Amino acid sequence: MNKTSSILVTGDFCPVNRTGSIILANKAQSLLNDFLPIVQNAGLAITNLECPLTEQGPGITKIGPLLKAPTEAAKALSDWGFGLVTLANNHIMDYGLQGLTSTFSACMKYGIGHVGAGINNTEARTIFYTRVGDYNLAILNIAENEFSTTQGNYPGSNPMNAIENYRDIVRARTAADFVLVIVHGGHEMYDLPNIRIKNNLHFYAEAGADVIIQHHAHCYSGYEVFNGVPIFYGLGNFVFDIPSKINSIWNYGYAVEITPGNNPLFRIIPYEQCNGEAGVKLLPETRQEDFNDKLAYLNSVIERDDLLDLEFDKHCKRVRNMYNSLLEPHSVKLLHYMRNRGLFPTFLNKRKRTLYLNLFRCESHREIVVKLLEDSVKETEPKSRG
Repeated sequence: MNKTSSILVTGDFCPVNRTGSIILANKAQSLLNDFLPIVQNAGLAITNLECPLTEQGPGITKIGPLLKAPTEAAKALSDWGFGLVTLANNHIMDYGLQGLTSTFSACMKYGIGHVGAGINNTEARTIFYTRVGDYNLAILNIAENEFSTTQGNYPGSNPMNAIENYRDIVRARTAADFVLVIVHGGHEMYDLPNIRIKNNLHFYAEAGADVIIQHHAHCYSGYEVFNGVPIFYGLGNFVFDIPSKINSIWNYGYAVEITPGNNPLFRIIPYEQCNGEAGVKLLPETRQEDFNDKLAYLNSVIERDDLLDLEFDKHCKRVRNMYNSLLEPHSVKLLHYMRNRGLFPTFLNKRKRTLYLNLFRCESHREIVVKLLEDSVKETEPKSRG
């Protein structure tokens, strides 16, 4: 592949645990193994930087883990050949404005571009323009709304907002030959989109995107070509080390190599990551058939909304106890354990569950609930969100 003509996109890069230690020991080259030439041959190599690069704290108030990695990770990315990191994700603001600006500085120091986050909403929506081969390329980066996104004059990542996203894609379409939209969203550890996600990415395609790529679920999904637009619903992790995870969906993913054009070509490159050993290795030939079979199955489900609905219903049933526990007005583990086994009643009677349903489902009610909760969380913080 001509280095000046291809775009390589990988999933979540979060150099923690063993991989962070290897980078700090100046042995980063050992992490990519036989995947390294693929990065180096790309005209532009892109990865999702799933955490801020900073040595400082404290972390923000949020639900979920606080992630960060050493600033030396930017040097590793540069040495490998990556030219751009996407920052619109649910962890980039884990250490507030300090963590974000530290990430900007580290990327700038090593000549890596970034897209998808900024000191305010306007900056976070900034489109990244570059030239790859004969094409002027526009890259937009969007994240589902969690603790990281910005809706105004405060730092964060570019939020999923259909109206604003549409306007930005149209603007990119008029200024570039080729528009790549990278989305961070989906259901964690679930290898399919639901119909909402599918319709949303179809909408981005109709707005003018040439290729759409999604990540976040920590496992790979299938793809489709919608009206000539390739849409990839999940790449899986790229480098994200949790030593206890072995031979699980966490440990397998794929990169997408894109050749821009009116009918863009693409190649899927499967690999395993941090599966016993820290690092990335191309999937061996002997396992390609199993990968292809699973990918074909995922693609067949994505084609049919009835199957997507069926599979999503199964997923919701699998996570039902967890979500029910989150909704209960207490956090006593023993009571959750007993309730999940039918030994203790729920505190949420039918009327309360019906009320919650209306508050979450109705746009106007949900808007007020979210605003009030955001304000109450901010009031308990020692200083402003930045």
